[in-house]
Amino acid sequence: MFASISSAVLHGAVGHPVRVEVHVGKGLPGLTISGLPDESVREARDRVRAAILSCDLPYPDIRITVNLAPSDRRKSGSGLDLAIAIGILAASDVVDARALDRLALIGELGLDGSLRPVPGVAPMVGAVGDVDVVVPVASSLEAHVAAYGRVRLVHRLDELVAVLNGHLPWPEHDPPPPVVDEAPSPDLADVHGQPLARRALEIAAAGGHHLLLVGPPGAGKTMLAARLPGLLPELDRERALEATMVHSAAGVRLPPGGLITRPPFRAPHHTTSAVALVGGGSGAIRPGEISLAHCGVLFMDEIAEFAPTVLDGLRQPLEDRQITVSRSKLNVMLPADFLLVAAMNPCPCGGGAPGACRCNAANLHRYLRRLSGPLLDRFDLRVNVDRPDVDDLLGCTNGESSAAVATRVDAARATAIGRQGGPNSRLDGTQLDRFAPIDDAGRAVLRDRLESGRLSARGYHRVRRVARTIADLRDDPAGPIGESAIHLALGLRSSFDHAFSSGRVA
Repeated sequence: MFASISSAVLHGAVGHPVRVEVHVGKGLPGLTISGLPDESVREARDRVRAAILSCDLPYPDIRITVNLAPSDRRKSGSGLDLAIAIGILAASDVVDARALDRLALIGELGLDGSLRPVPGVAPMVGAVGDVDVVVPVASSLEAHVAAYGRVRLVHRLDELVAVLNGHLPWPEHDPPPPVVDEAPSPDLADVHGQPLARRALEIAAAGGHHLLLVGPPGAGKTMLAARLPGLLPELDRERALEATMVHSAAGVRLPPGGLITRPPFRAPHHTTSAVALVGGGSGAIRPGEISLAHCGVLFMDEIAEFAPTVLDGLRQPLEDRQITVSRSKLNVMLPADFLLVAAMNPCPCGGGAPGACRCNAANLHRYLRRLSGPLLDRFDLRVNVDRPDVDDLLGCTNGESSAAVATRVDAARATAIGRQGGPNSRLDGTQLDRFAPIDDAGRAVLRDRLESGRLSARGYHRVRRVARTIADLRDDPAGPIGESAIHLALGLRSSFDHAFSSGRVA
């Protein structure tokens, strides 16, 4: 008359365990679900009944009460279908309830009794703990990534009932064939010329510094940004699992093997809404693009074409490396530790050669206002990307390859992690004084910028972080940061102003 089944639901990118309690007793026929279910969970009543009858199993024609514990947390999604169905059958003595000890069930039921995958299987499997977990065959890769116990793959509801009653052994289903992996990252050797932008790309990768590329159409901004993931080291086990959990929760296809080992690269279109970028939704909260870029790169091409409200939503995640999405009955914290790379034209018409700009002062001012000062100040590197020289473009000599640059990036990152435990972009004021001291000549340069008002307090710290990365790339991790590294860090930040003046009518 009573059964209790272990399962899980998804909140944002995190799984939470749920106990599905089922009571079958006297009363008017019907199925009631309590425990703050949303509409997708309440619709399980029809899916579960049809699935049980389609498998020629008896459906109790009496009162059925289902409680989803704990009852103070909202439940969403169709992943509870299988647990509810087996709970009803166990409470009706159709399934041996003793077989359900140390077993968790996750999956959606089709009306014909088949099991279908649901988004977020990886975090939900991780939430149920050290028990065996039953999932649809199509969820095999995701489940194995996060499972503490054994993963049991099942095609249909009646197949699982036969196993639980001891009529069949656990089936050995072959997982679905892996999808062909994505093409490798494009090589930096394809980029001809652009020495300053290439240097900025290497510094951004080595120190985790946010990068803004400004230049006319055809200068190679998008081409450069697409090659940044190829300079980053592979994710360690912990970071790879974090990225995999987010992608699983969002229903994004995982690579062969199930684990994301390469830094993700996300490039949302400029028409993307604020909810699509930061995450959320009116019902179930899902990760947005900034969470899908967790441990990787978020590339915002034509950033000035994004709505200002969308761009301002980036400011807090860039500082805290996470974002809290709040709804009336639910608060969800989503990871958002990403490297931001943005590209834009110097003006609405695109600029180009001196004297070619067709924009008046009002149009240019309106265009630049879309990037607020606080957001702009969060870019450590702001680089002007001019069109490549003709000789570089027509030349047969390729630039330095991604593999060669990645070797230096790996060495610089290893130096920073060994010295302070993380990338240079995360150094706070106290750590800067300890790990990034400046010699007298460099300090004089920074003093001049601060006193003239050309550098803010936030910009001062960001310049020091970039200079620390430049010194690490030069294999000088111990001594004080010199004047040349400070000048280069300032140049990579202030060349932004030149980018907007180069296309103006003389």
